[in-house]
Amino acid sequence: MQMLGVPFLALWLLLGHYGALGGKVNKHKPWIETSYHGVITENMDTVLLDPPLVALDKDAPVPYAGEICAFKIYGEEAPFEAVVLNRTSGEGVLQASGPVDCESQKEYTFIIQAYDCGAGPSGADWKKSHKAVVHIQVDDVNEFCPVFREPLYKASVTEGKIYDSILQVEAWDQDCSPQYSQICNYEIVTAGTPFAIDRNGNIRNTERLSYDKQQSYKIMVTAFDCGQKRAKEDVAVHIDVKPVCKPGWQGWSKRVDYEPGTGSRPLFPKMHIETCGGPLSGVKVMLELQTNHIGKGCDRETYSEKSLQKLCGAASGSTDLLPGPGPSTNWTASLLTDSSRDSDLIYRFDGHQAANVPDHVVPQNLTDQFTIATWMKHGPSPGLRAEKETLLCNSDKTEMNRHHYSLYVHNCRLVFLLRRDFTRVDTFRPAEFHWKLEQICDKEWHYYVINAEFPAVTLFVDGVTYEPYLVTDDWPIHTAKIHTQLTVGACWQGGEVGTPRFTQYFHGSLSGLTIRPGRIETQKVISCLQACKEGLDINSLESLAKDIKFHFNPAQSLLVVEGEDLDSINTAMSKVSYINSRQFPTPGLRRLHVTTSVQCFGEDTCLSIPEIKSVVVVLPPSELRITIAGSNRLVRPANDLRGPLGVAPFKELHITSTVMKGDGFGGSHRQGVTEVMHNLDYCDVLVIGEELNPERESLEIHHSALLGKHLDATNSTSGMSIYGVDCMAHYEQALRQVRYRNWRPAALSERKFRLTCSELNGRYTSNGFNLEVGVLHHSAPVEHVNHMAAQPQYMRPVHHPLMIHTLNSHMSAAPPAATVVIVVCIAALVVIVVIGVYRIHATHQEGSREDEEEVIDTEEDWDNSALNITVNPMENVGGAQVHDEEEGKEEDLEEEDEEEEEEEEDEEQVGGVTSGTDDEEGREEEREVSSERKQKKKIVWDSTSITY
Repeated sequence: MQMLGVPFLALWLLLGHYGALGGKVNKHKPWIETSYHGVITENMDTVLLDPPLVALDKDAPVPYAGEICAFKIYGEEAPFEAVVLNRTSGEGVLQASGPVDCESQKEYTFIIQAYDCGAGPSGADWKKSHKAVVHIQVDDVNEFCPVFREPLYKASVTEGKIYDSILQVEAWDQDCSPQYSQICNYEIVTAGTPFAIDRNGNIRNTERLSYDKQQSYKIMVTAFDCGQKRAKEDVAVHIDVKPVCKPGWQGWSKRVDYEPGTGSRPLFPKMHIETCGGPLSGVKVMLELQTNHIGKGCDRETYSEKSLQKLCGAASGSTDLLPGPGPSTNWTASLLTDSSRDSDLIYRFDGHQAANVPDHVVPQNLTDQFTIATWMKHGPSPGLRAEKETLLCNSDKTEMNRHHYSLYVHNCRLVFLLRRDFTRVDTFRPAEFHWKLEQICDKEWHYYVINAEFPAVTLFVDGVTYEPYLVTDDWPIHTAKIHTQLTVGACWQGGEVGTPRFTQYFHGSLSGLTIRPGRIETQKVISCLQACKEGLDINSLESLAKDIKFHFNPAQSLLVVEGEDLDSINTAMSKVSYINSRQFPTPGLRRLHVTTSVQCFGEDTCLSIPEIKSVVVVLPPSELRITIAGSNRLVRPANDLRGPLGVAPFKELHITSTVMKGDGFGGSHRQGVTEVMHNLDYCDVLVIGEELNPERESLEIHHSALLGKHLDATNSTSGMSIYGVDCMAHYEQALRQVRYRNWRPAALSERKFRLTCSELNGRYTSNGFNLEVGVLHHSAPVEHVNHMAAQPQYMRPVHHPLMIHTLNSHMSAAPPAATVVIVVCIAALVVIVVIGVYRIHATHQEGSREDEEEVIDTEEDWDNSALNITVNPMENVGGAQVHDEEEGKEEDLEEEDEEEEEEEEDEEQVGGVTSGTDDEEGREEEREVSSERKQKKKIVWDSTSITY
């Protein structure tokens, strides 16, 4: 062990010695310059540095320690790299590592350091130099041509003048350097023109121009950058020469205010055209009223679709597939609405909404004749391959995926599919009808009507007829016991998929989607349904000159006036007016553009008339207030409710309408309330509280009450709706004839209704008029004791038999002889009292009938304050026995025949009338008796409302 230790120690000392020497070899850091400046030409990779890239190390010539192994770059992501050319001399080169573009970046700044090779081959103990800053400038190359900023330049000058500058053309260059990016020169290419151009692009005329000599000039101009590179394309400059006179329309206003209800309003009463005396052969003026932003293309009536159809004389039987959301029309509640415009009911589909129409609403079978109508606003479909966009689809609900009929848009084509039932026809028949029209994708509102007289199908768009450009045939659908589903806004796919879902969603807006089986719509009705209520007009056509020709488009938004004489044109233009026939038009701006073309002899156009841009401002209509007034409570006997006519709750109804009128618009003016007459479009009678029970009550109106009026009515357990565009007087007459019947009023104490009316589909609504119908119930005959034995000052409420029985049950029994005498006396007195009260009530009923026949029904509440029945307190002893006998008889009659009992109760209702005094204890007892008698199914009058 000791012998081995000597060599091992010697080796360790030797290695330690060499290690100490190695640590002393790499003593110094490399040295480089503190900064470098370089230049590189774009699209090249060599950088010229000043000074050259050289690193020195004082450890030279020691191997590794005195050599330079690398240069490293730090800083922004510069597209450069440094390469060592000679490790011994430390020379290096800087070059681009990627493309360098002057237009992207003109300069670069980054940090560079030099690294030596360390103490040995492993590179250990390397040292780095200090940081040096490198600035690189990118030299530009003239690679782009000048480009003009406008494709065409236009200017006009007045004849006889010298201009310093008529207009300035401008070009630009994409190169980055001032030498190549600046435009140093412009040049007119067209020879022989009286124009010159300076280095800044200003064009001037070198001589006075004459309108008679030449009215316009077209010159071509080019540009050069400072590297003398010419523009790739020359630009055209049009210069028109104007006569000294300024032709155009004079005396017109930029704004015309229209007050609702004023009829026709002249637009340009003092306007005339100035042509500067040139010889003219004709003038053509086109006036365009822009109303696309108003409602569905213009100001139209905003009544409901059913009301509009009835107003236009359309046949009944149509089904509104997009009604307003309501209790009976809840399938549209989930759809997006856009009803901000004058109460128009518009549904917006964004490709995610659709609605399944309930089966009870869907027309069961489309015959050979039917009509489908809708308003639609649709734009181009997104994507290269547009999907089908379904407006209306009737498909299998389950199992299969057959489309029985559908209406959809595909690639700006409107397609109607109708697959006939195999049981009706078994031959190859027309099934798909295609129309390709610009209106389908122009993002404007249009009214589409499909009239089917199978196999012919015709499309009307805004009243204009279009035949299909393509008709494809198909086999009819085989009969299957599968229910169908009608969908709006998409198509229902109930079969051939894992989960039933909507497909082929529609993108756009729809309104007034209806379907009418069995009949087609006439041209007259279609024109009425899509007619605009605003447009241009001409007053006093008979006063126009004979040379004047004019033409309106169907919507009266475009008017063309032509004439040969300027005075005739001026007269015709002064009679052009704006008209809006709506009583309550949509307020807002309507832009008006007037373009004019003047023809000279032998020339198409010899004079340029500036376009007129004006606006028609429809002022807001006066605020309308609809008020419903009348009696708020109606009390009737139960017999009246049971009668065949029931009762008329709104017999005293009155509907009035007022507006706030002022002396003028703008500024200070006095306001007053003025009563006006106008139409209504619906009145709803809603049941407040529990809905009507069809088994015992109804709210109805006889068909004769609607004859001669533009009204229809529908009812349900929630109430009744009378609808149609008609005057307020007709609505009053109809509502007064609404009848409420209840053939089992025993359990009814009152029934409450609320009436509201509307104009313009809810734009103006009335107050909510609440009405309460009370019922007077009759009670069965009761036992009355002799009230003559008591003094008037001791009068008390009479006790019902049930109360007598209850009281006697707590009393001690009377002697037998006294009981017999009391019973006999009470029986005799009861007979007398019953007969007397019955005669009084019979007399009152006769008087009531006479009042009803004379229609002087004041509906007064009954008052029992005048009826006082007194009881001898000493005669209560035998009440129990009499009550038991009478109650036994009544129960026998009920068991024999319930119907006979009801008739007898109707005749003897007065026998059970009881009245109360101010004694609160008597009233409490009466309430208890009434409650217990109701449990025994006895009809009892509420005596608090009876008067004699």
